[in-house]
Amino acid sequence: MLYKAIISSAFILSAAVPVFGQKIKKEDKALVAGLEAHVRYLADDKLEGRRAGSNGEKLAMEYIAGQFEKAGLAPRGDNHGWYQAFDINEGKEISRSAYLFINNVAIKNSDYFPFTGSPANPVEGAPAIALPESGVPWFLNLKEELDNNHKNPHFDVMAYIAVQAKDAAKKGATALVVYNTGPIADNLHFDGKENSPEFPLPVLYVRIAAAKKYFSDEAATVNIRLKIAFSDKKRTGHNVAGYIDNDARDIVVLGAHFDHLGYGEDSNSLYRGPERPVYNGADDNASGVAALIELARLLKNSKLKNNNYLFIAFSGEELGLFGSKYFTEHPTVDLSKVNYMINMDMVGRLNDSTKMLTIGGYGTSTEWGPLFASLSRNQYFMNRYDSSGTGPSDHTSFYRKNIPVLFFFTGIHSDYHKPTDDADKINYTGEWRVIRYIYKITEEANKKGKLAFTPTRESTTTSTAHFSVTLRIMPDYTYSGNGVRVDSIIDGGPASIAGLKAGDIVVQLGQYPVPSMESYMQALGKFKKGDKTAVKVKRGNDTIESNIQF
Repeated sequence: MLYKAIISSAFILSAAVPVFGQKIKKEDKALVAGLEAHVRYLADDKLEGRRAGSNGEKLAMEYIAGQFEKAGLAPRGDNHGWYQAFDINEGKEISRSAYLFINNVAIKNSDYFPFTGSPANPVEGAPAIALPESGVPWFLNLKEELDNNHKNPHFDVMAYIAVQAKDAAKKGATALVVYNTGPIADNLHFDGKENSPEFPLPVLYVRIAAAKKYFSDEAATVNIRLKIAFSDKKRTGHNVAGYIDNDARDIVVLGAHFDHLGYGEDSNSLYRGPERPVYNGADDNASGVAALIELARLLKNSKLKNNNYLFIAFSGEELGLFGSKYFTEHPTVDLSKVNYMINMDMVGRLNDSTKMLTIGGYGTSTEWGPLFASLSRNQYFMNRYDSSGTGPSDHTSFYRKNIPVLFFFTGIHSDYHKPTDDADKINYTGEWRVIRYIYKITEEANKKGKLAFTPTRESTTTSTAHFSVTLRIMPDYTYSGNGVRVDSIIDGGPASIAGLKAGDIVVQLGQYPVPSMESYMQALGKFKKGDKTAVKVKRGNDTIESNIQF
């Protein structure tokens, strides 16, 4: 499950009574064994955590496609195959054509880096370090400014560099070479995912060893040749899609994401140890994929023929719903014919004592209430209903296309996003109960025709950054440009009141530039409830500034 925490959700609890007998029948013992086999394969170390775009993802998707084929499904990916490929943009990387020469010595990549907002202009010059003149590069030692602001919690070193770069460009500088010879760390490093401010001239940072070697004598003249160049850094993720064609008018989508954290390369784990372990993600979300495979087998052999069924295993969910969002923008079926979508994410840790099952999307159709009420007398679970159609998993992408959704989740646990989420901790019998319950839901829904869609409130999500306020927007996590693009606006929040719209790109909060998602989170951390400030957004070719109050 995407590492986001639901902050404000209204839940309804439903009482539980025993379901479909306590003893497991022979055919259900086979189902439980199948679940365990799927989870143990997908959560094995050899899949290396199923990171999207990795060889582990390839092994997983081949296994899922094989299971879909064995269940009798037809491929429904791109080009009549099982898979649907999509790009995962990891930002920028320094191009091989980039270079920096100081006094005709090639500076190693490890001794400098360019800021990603820099233009790709080749520059040559022989400036005096202490004498800023027009037509040559300028130098900026951060030492004094860091000394002056070491007790200032609001000091933003990148904002300071941006101001200095703008001033240098106005005065004729051709580039800005930044370094720091002081004892206070500036914590600057190259991060291709971090969109730095757009600079009017090339700006690069020289690390301390090279800076001391070449810039210690401020009266010296230095020969500089540099070229900044970047290339897009991408990897490819894949969805896996299979189809049951019952020659029906409508389509039911069942989905679960199969990617996980790999070795934690994307900084989305909760483990803080020194090792580099594999994150097997047995519950998150090998359990959901195992349920998807077994439901495909059950529905293929069922008499439920009033809908066609599309089964999708999504990748890129842990990075921000990449796979499901790509599918809903590039569907392999007619989305207007989709009846509803069921998403299963972390359904393998049912507590046999509490029997708590969270069901999201309860409010996305008026039909869900009566349907669940009709099942209540034969219910094993203590249901926890969440009305919202959005949340930290792939059903959100379908809800945004005005499709009724349901989201099944057996609860958070201490192994979440840690390397200890292993196959031997799954409650396979509990997951069997979840699958049978979902099957009963599809059986009841099979009688109802096409369900009407009802919009709901939005669940607010946050990341690991600590802040007490929010604009109440849903960011587009797949956006890789400068700023934070708004996917949707939560009614009644600061962004809604200020007139922001879906598609706007937030580029500044108060005095803080917002070049990336992480800087947006950091900027929010500067404010508290009741504060007033301005938000600057790009809307098409226009830049709009509005006043907001948190």
